[in-house]
Amino acid sequence: MANVCKRPALSASEKANWVLGWTLALTLAGCSQLFAQQATPRPIVLHAAHLLEIDTGRVITPGEVLVLGERITAVGVAVSHPAGAQMIDLGDTTLLPGLIDAHIHLFLHPGAEDLQTVEESVPQRTVLAILAAKDDLMAGFTAERDMGTEGAGSADTAVRNAINKGLIAGPRLRISGNAIDILGGHEDANRFNPAQQVLSNATYANSADEIVTAVRQQHKEGSDFVKMYETGADSMRDGVLHTPYQYTVAQLKAAVDETARFGGNVAVHATGEPGCLYAAQAGVASIDHATQLSDETMRIMKAKNIPAVPTFAIFEYFMNQSEAGAKRERPMLEYKIKEFKRQIAAGIPFAVGSDVGPFPHGTQARELELMVKYGMKPLAVLQADMINGARLLGWAGQIGELKPGYFADVIAVPGSPLEDITVVEHVAFVMKGGVVVRLPADSR
Repeated sequence: MANVCKRPALSASEKANWVLGWTLALTLAGCSQLFAQQATPRPIVLHAAHLLEIDTGRVITPGEVLVLGERITAVGVAVSHPAGAQMIDLGDTTLLPGLIDAHIHLFLHPGAEDLQTVEESVPQRTVLAILAAKDDLMAGFTAERDMGTEGAGSADTAVRNAINKGLIAGPRLRISGNAIDILGGHEDANRFNPAQQVLSNATYANSADEIVTAVRQQHKEGSDFVKMYETGADSMRDGVLHTPYQYTVAQLKAAVDETARFGGNVAVHATGEPGCLYAAQAGVASIDHATQLSDETMRIMKAKNIPAVPTFAIFEYFMNQSEAGAKRERPMLEYKIKEFKRQIAAGIPFAVGSDVGPFPHGTQARELELMVKYGMKPLAVLQADMINGARLLGWAGQIGELKPGYFADVIAVPGSPLEDITVVEHVAFVMKGGVVVRLPADSR
């Protein structure tokens, strides 16, 4: 009987195959256990004194959010507390969706913009962009639109992809790569010695055909949308803004049509007329800066639901840098404020974008405060930021509100933003996609 049960001797190759087979089987078993754990993430319950419904303006007291994985599964005064759920009590704060900045420059930092794009290499600027992305996220901005790398080409593709893979911390990003500009346009190196052949901070495109080529090249390199310079340089004469246009309606329409082919859209830097009118007629996604808008331009913007993105924070920053800056910027800012009040009265849509980069990343919540200061109600600004911002970035129904099925992008602020909008500058808690990236100091 013993002879029948005796295992025959194995050759060296058979032994190797036997060990390999068992190793593989154990590895697969471990992977299966890991996948099972990942398939059932630990629920998280967020509790705070209040929760603001952005679409209605209703304050829920107290407020709770149930998060499973990267999504919200329940919101209310009291949600279910599943067994084993992690409880995060945020005390006397208000829960809000993550902030959205629809106009940023990750590849810029304070200092002479024209010099940093010449003196700093693209790898150096990419490292700084990674740090900027983290600063913005920690300040509560969980989604952003990067409006041109200012000469760094498609380096923002690498930053966005690294964030998406969880390799680095940062907001959800929509990126444009380099912006598009004409020869001698707003972002060309116009003040340098031409013999030095200093590169433009944007991609040249001087005709409809060249625009289509530039759009295709940028999309190949990973862009989500297109940013174009439509006006500049700006000047104030007799208290009125004057700025030449760069592209015709037909040329802008070529960009809009080509970008739509792959599901993107076009945002324009446009401060005044007639460039803003041409942009609206072409059907762009947003008019950024929008200092001067004619009645006809505003009529089209309302009809086509094209938001203006005012970018007050950048004007304020440069005005406060020096006496020369104040002398140059104050008349423009005063004119812009007056025009902004006209735009509010006209009922055009707005989104919130700060133009952060030339001023420090992570400080751009000031933009929401300035929009309130110059005439909008706090709830209207929050709706412009979160609901209109989500739509502009192509994430409508995914971010911008605390609702079941939405991404769990959640922040907590002290007090009520409806009573004091400045609380958005004091974000105490940040969650992006169900992952806590910032906790209040007293709970760490």
